[in-house]
Amino acid sequence: MVEAGRVAEPPVRLAVLGAGLIGKRHIEQVLARPESELAAIVDPSPAAEALAAGMDAAWYPSFAAMLRAGRPDGVIIATPNQMHVGNGLESVAAGIPALVEKPLADDVGGATRLVEAAEAAGVPLLVGHHRRHNPLIREAKRVIESGRLGPIVSVQGTCWFCKPDEYFEAPWRREKGAGPVFLNLIHDVDLLRHLCGEVVEVQALESNALRGNAVEETSVILLRFASGTLGTVNVSDAIAAPWSWEFTSGENPAYSHTQETCYTIGGTRGSLTVPQLDLWHHPTRPSWWEPIARERLPTGVEDPLGLQIRNLCNVIRGVEAPVVSGREGLNTLKVVAAVKQAAATGRRVEPACA
Repeated sequence: MVEAGRVAEPPVRLAVLGAGLIGKRHIEQVLARPESELAAIVDPSPAAEALAAGMDAAWYPSFAAMLRAGRPDGVIIATPNQMHVGNGLESVAAGIPALVEKPLADDVGGATRLVEAAEAAGVPLLVGHHRRHNPLIREAKRVIESGRLGPIVSVQGTCWFCKPDEYFEAPWRREKGAGPVFLNLIHDVDLLRHLCGEVVEVQALESNALRGNAVEETSVILLRFASGTLGTVNVSDAIAAPWSWEFTSGENPAYSHTQETCYTIGGTRGSLTVPQLDLWHHPTRPSWWEPIARERLPTGVEDPLGLQIRNLCNVIRGVEAPVVSGREGLNTLKVVAAVKQAAATGRRVEPACA
């Protein structure tokens, strides 16, 4: 509802590039949000053309074809990973703000080119690490910054789930770059950076002993944060288990919702489980001789993909900063690349985030 005397702002016109699984979810959110409207679907496939026709939406086979017809206020880039840099550079050249799905690129060099081009041109560039928009992550961040946990000493992350055999029938899912580190762990790394600060050193081991594919199925990772906090993360797509963000957060109804934990963050005054937001602390003084108590922190429930669309619209309107900037997406990609390098070389790697 618009307050008396105020003129409602027109919705932000957003084009979605790529009408695959995640692209369709973005389209749904653009249509559902009051602050946005769907300007176009850009995807050369006949299926995308049919999708647009069914929605009575404009359809174009390419970014260039869309620009010839008219300019949207912003674009959401949900094309295959290897196209992110090219599509992003098209948006920058046209001066159109863009939200790029994660990962920002399929390599650090390409992501760096895109981020530097956007920063030089002054064109807003956002990255689709949508979990940061989740209200429970916002509450976890608030509690950590409030000091209730004290200085953070250590963090543990678990990302265990079981991808079935038919998942690997697509050949690219068995090849380099398609393992759970790049496809899944990148979200967890982004959240740990968001909650605990910058990662300055990585060590890792990985294994493909079960399936024997050219890509890892399990990786165990050590992280050192700039604050001195140490972390461990264990990821596998070959374990039948409930300890992953997908199962524990209830964020995506396509997955079972368990009441388990995927991250544990420990400080000198208390510890926090995520996503349950159970805060454990000693009511009298921190000591293992003293009783310990649990406080479950309240939080709201909102679709983070929708909140991400709202942030994009507000960035375009000039009233908010990006929740996840291009530079932040680049730094997360650098940490994930460091994980792969550390596992391949057996050496410690410094991600060199800036």
